[in-house]
Amino acid sequence: MTSAFFVVLAILIFGLLVGIHELGHFTVAKLFGVRVQEFALGMGPALWKKQGKETLYALRAVPFGGYCMMGEDEASDDPRAFPNQAPWKRALILAAGAFMNFLLGLVIVVILYSGAYAFRTSEIADFMPGCPYESEEGLHKGDRIWKIDGKRIYMSFDVEDFLAQGDGVYDFVVLRDGKKVTLRDFHFVPLEYEGYSQKMYGIYYGYDLATPRTVVQNAWDTCMEFGRWIFMGLSEMLHGKVSMEDVSGPVAIVDIMAETGETAETTGDALYNVFYLAAFIAVNLCIMNLLPLPALDGGRIFLLLVTWLIESVTHKKLDPRYEGYIHAAGMVLLLGLMAVIMFHDIWRLFTK
Repeated sequence: MTSAFFVVLAILIFGLLVGIHELGHFTVAKLFGVRVQEFALGMGPALWKKQGKETLYALRAVPFGGYCMMGEDEASDDPRAFPNQAPWKRALILAAGAFMNFLLGLVIVVILYSGAYAFRTSEIADFMPGCPYESEEGLHKGDRIWKIDGKRIYMSFDVEDFLAQGDGVYDFVVLRDGKKVTLRDFHFVPLEYEGYSQKMYGIYYGYDLATPRTVVQNAWDTCMEFGRWIFMGLSEMLHGKVSMEDVSGPVAIVDIMAETGETAETTGDALYNVFYLAAFIAVNLCIMNLLPLPALDGGRIFLLLVTWLIESVTHKKLDPRYEGYIHAAGMVLLLGLMAVIMFHDIWRLFTK
């Protein structure tokens, strides 16, 4: 398939990720009877508009964006207006977009995994002859490694990744006969085994056959793994380990998705890789939107909680315009950052 096909596919997928987010806000708002002024996919000039009974539906020219306008920061006497809803309703409406992003990512992975025959696990199927780690006080056949040094094992490759980060002494938590067993200060290093040139741990891991339950479970674990990668990236960003070279915006994401498809050996592999990346981005959007920063859904939920606490103590209703000013300032900063990232993305396209 041509590069143009994957560029178009990536744009459509990115539009879907944004659209499903806004659809989450819209659906829950409608379920609660909240008045929605406009539901738009895309930003900029309108390519198509239709006035519904009370909501304007629009498809706009720039596919990287969208919004569900509910008058969040406007004082209103309308009992159906967003600011006049109970705090828990507003919180659910705000969180619905991120939830839909996560759900979409999960559904994509379930579909991708539905053709699998089996899934490799962290369950110990057997030990190599002479392996010293099989003992009454140590590991047993059938143990499923659950945690290493407090880090949850979601995917089978987590075991080797976390072992590589350690010093040879670990705290293991294993599932054994339905119970969690802790092995503290467990000495676990690669050893030499007869007939093998490289050192190994001497453990054979098992597989779970693909069933509806294991497909969903592995899809869930994959999304949890995505979340861990994202939080690790945020941690590195806060500690100054990530530079602008490592930050990508919509333009770069589309380019990465297109390149992912182009470099695959077969069309099937290309589509699998592109949609796997799409699932990761969906989970990424979920987490990033829930960060407690102004203009993001997480920031709105955080200020909603603060406002509720203040109003509970003072018994006075705060003017939503003040919260609007905070979000407006945050939006200006966010748009400025997005403009810088987009310029940087375009620059990289022409200089790579």
